[in-house]
Amino acid sequence: MTSGGGVPGNGTTESGDDGRRLKPVVFFGSSALILALSIWAIITPTGASDTIGTVVGWISNGFGWYYFLAATLFLVFVVFVAVSRYGTVKLGPQHSKPDYGLFAWASMLFAAGIGIDLMFFSVSEPVAQYLAPPEGSAETVEAARQAIVWTLFHYGITGWGMYALMGMVLGYFAFRYRLPLAIRSALYPIIGKRIHGRIGDAVDLAAVLGTVFGISVSLGIGVVQLNYGLNFLFDLPEGVPAQIGLIVLAVFMTTVSAVAGVDRGIRRLSQLNVVLAIVLMIYVFIAEDPIRLLNALILNIGDYVARFPGMTLNTFAYDQPTDWLNAWTLFFWAWWIAWAPFVGMFLARISRGRTIRQFVAATLVIPFLFTLTFLSIFGNSALSVVRSGNQQFGESAMNVPEQGFYSLLAQYPGVTFSAGLATIVGLLLYVTSADSGALVMGNLSSRLPTPITDATPWLRIFWAAVTGLLTLAMLLVGGVEALTNATIVMGLPFSFVMFMIMWGLYKALRVERFRQDALQATLPYSLSERTTLHGHGAERNWRQRLARVVSYPGRRAANRFVDEVGRPALTAVAEELRAKGVDAACSEAADEATGIPMLELRVPMGAEEEFTYRLLPSEKPTPVYAMRSVAEHDKYVRIEVHLSEGSQGYDVLGYHTDQLIGDVLDQYERHLEFLRLHREMAAGSRLPDHGPGTAEVQPPLEDEPR
Repeated sequence: MTSGGGVPGNGTTESGDDGRRLKPVVFFGSSALILALSIWAIITPTGASDTIGTVVGWISNGFGWYYFLAATLFLVFVVFVAVSRYGTVKLGPQHSKPDYGLFAWASMLFAAGIGIDLMFFSVSEPVAQYLAPPEGSAETVEAARQAIVWTLFHYGITGWGMYALMGMVLGYFAFRYRLPLAIRSALYPIIGKRIHGRIGDAVDLAAVLGTVFGISVSLGIGVVQLNYGLNFLFDLPEGVPAQIGLIVLAVFMTTVSAVAGVDRGIRRLSQLNVVLAIVLMIYVFIAEDPIRLLNALILNIGDYVARFPGMTLNTFAYDQPTDWLNAWTLFFWAWWIAWAPFVGMFLARISRGRTIRQFVAATLVIPFLFTLTFLSIFGNSALSVVRSGNQQFGESAMNVPEQGFYSLLAQYPGVTFSAGLATIVGLLLYVTSADSGALVMGNLSSRLPTPITDATPWLRIFWAAVTGLLTLAMLLVGGVEALTNATIVMGLPFSFVMFMIMWGLYKALRVERFRQDALQATLPYSLSERTTLHGHGAERNWRQRLARVVSYPGRRAANRFVDEVGRPALTAVAEELRAKGVDAACSEAADEATGIPMLELRVPMGAEEEFTYRLLPSEKPTPVYAMRSVAEHDKYVRIEVHLSEGSQGYDVLGYHTDQLIGDVLDQYERHLEFLRLHREMAAGSRLPDHGPGTAEVQPPLEDEPR
């Protein structure tokens, strides 16, 4: 629906350089299962179709209600977290900045979660719901209103809520606690270090299987859609040979994009995709009746808002249209679930530095606004054709959905241009889906040195080829219907994992709350400020403070501060702690960018999160308002305090030794208070023992001070 690391552990197999390794269980296990299913489907398509149909019937009868409830709970949880006090927590250290600008980020949000199926269903579903609604009379005004609302419901915020859930969970644990950018990381607060063992492998394997089937649905739909589009434009024959050729073409284009990487590949394709899709949408909007479409758009928005609460839990318990539910709502919810690990991981990958509130709001709103407009324009245009008496178009759009989109374009002038543009948009959507999927499956089956490192190109190419093979196998079994049924089957087990993920995130966010409570419960100003206000020599101290505020020191002053204040202060605290029986150690490493030492004080806390106090230098542009006599250089040096959660945003260069010691003790006191609250109110919760507070001094990430 859709398109678009961690510390290496034991038992891994080399698959690349720079610390990139395979997860053997995940890679070989998922590959073997997918290849076995593909071969089985190709050899015995009838038997595979019958078996899948039987399992789908069992799931729809026994778990139909569960899909409705699960989808609703996922959305409620995501909205709750975003509007709560946890919404200000960043997907990364608190000082981190977004990696991408707003337009590039929004474009990738759209392209990651919307595939060629949007074109496929934007015409076929409204027509199908109008001619064969789940309840009420067909071909009435009410049926027309329901038709658009059901389509919006299936592509609405419920599904995007699943993406937001996975994205914020993966981004939080990967970028804030330096765990691998993998599904298993979300279970750390529940099972601890066992995420690096068989349980973690099983979770990632399930995610890969769900992802590959979810992507195969979109690619299968895309192949059928593009095959008909090429037949419409160039009389290219429809059938398996042409579809194999399209799959090979998609794998080739995915290979080129995969090698180019996220920045040069997926981002550029996504931005081009958005622009062309908007052009196509505007073309149909102008060719149809713009005033009527605007009236319909506003009506659709009102109907969606008004009817959403009732629709979200509508299981049709008293007169259940089982076939309709299997074909539509259950399929869509399973499809969104199957896509959630893939899209969520990709969204997390591009959203480092955003707050949870920003991420959830953008994920729920930006793509859906486009989807709402797209579906309303094309859906209402299709209904207008049907309601004007063109029954042949209606039957074709409902029963042969790949023909619906192009048949609608044929109703307007310039069909060669619009159909050609639609084919290009569809191909780009197809490629970005396959490309993003190959990227994520490669990352899921690899151990990567950092969360922003991607799998080796060969591995992404491998997954693109495997996905193409599975798509072909399912098309041979029974076309799009077989793919939709397989998705319903594969989405069920991963939905249980999503509930565990919710619980893991909630436990981790409670720890964030305890940290904030500890900050509020301890003294609101530093020891240095207390001695300045009440101690001897206040006049000298306030003059020193003013001099520090208006100064913009260079590297020489920073090195002098490290030698005369920073190192002696941290060493004195460590020695005093050791004298009182507390294990403490100081370390330092040279900052490559500035040549100034980075200092660190560590105090282990047993099984609890250790206390870490770092002094990290960084060069910043000298502000234009700096005094000429002071601003001798274009850049000045800041030495910022970093704790386990990242930069605290203040500069200590210019503090004297007692002031810096006071700041260290204040932060230590707050950390002890945080641990007390954590023990008392969140018994059993755990924090990663290799998180940012316990890692060795390393070169900082891209947006950290250098």
